[in-house]
Amino acid sequence: MIAFDNVAYSYGGGELFSAINLSLQPGSFHFLTGPSGAGKSTFLKLCHGELFATEGTVTLFDRDIRSVNRDGLARMRRRVGVVQQDCQFLDHLPVATNVTLPLSVTGREADPQDLADLLHWVGLTRHASAFPPELSGGERQRAAVARAVIMSPDLMLADEPTGNLDWEMSLRLLTLLVELNRMGKTILIATHDLNLIRAAKTQVPARVLRIKGGRVELAGAEL
Repeated sequence: MIAFDNVAYSYGGGELFSAINLSLQPGSFHFLTGPSGAGKSTFLKLCHGELFATEGTVTLFDRDIRSVNRDGLARMRRRVGVVQQDCQFLDHLPVATNVTLPLSVTGREADPQDLADLLHWVGLTRHASAFPPELSGGERQRAAVARAVIMSPDLMLADEPTGNLDWEMSLRLLTLLVELNRMGKTILIATHDLNLIRAAKTQVPARVLRIKGGRVELAGAEL
């Protein structure tokens, strides 16, 4: 699914990552941890070609990201759902329209029943016609998950998706991601919340990647 072969990444004259060697298998569930500023967001961007390694090779869906042309990379990234911590929406469009925007970009239309089922799945049926500023933080995050899922991606990347949520809402969002994993999706979540990791490990065989000293390695079982 994703493989890093001796990957390094530098910017601003300094090296953030070096000698990363790891792979994430299809259907796996991983967390990415590390202190603020360690590069969690950057690592996620390297995973789907928003950024490119300065050394080494990143392989996504068995293809070297750097060897793919712009159109090919766009097609690959349609197989990746991304949930940002501070999810952005078009505030003048209702929630249902925001959720279907990834389809619109590719010239496709959402099946009304599929959209209704998706909004029901994330608990936003009664908010379909609401506008983003009317949503709570938890509702916005669930809308972001729906928008990421609308293309039926094989890989889900979530960057601190529960950072602004209370514990109850964090668990609800985790449940959605666990359900996606049980459907065969590969999940990678960047988080600093060890309680969230522990909660996930009671439901799925989640593994933990830790950023330390510019490396990304599997953490021990103490988490």
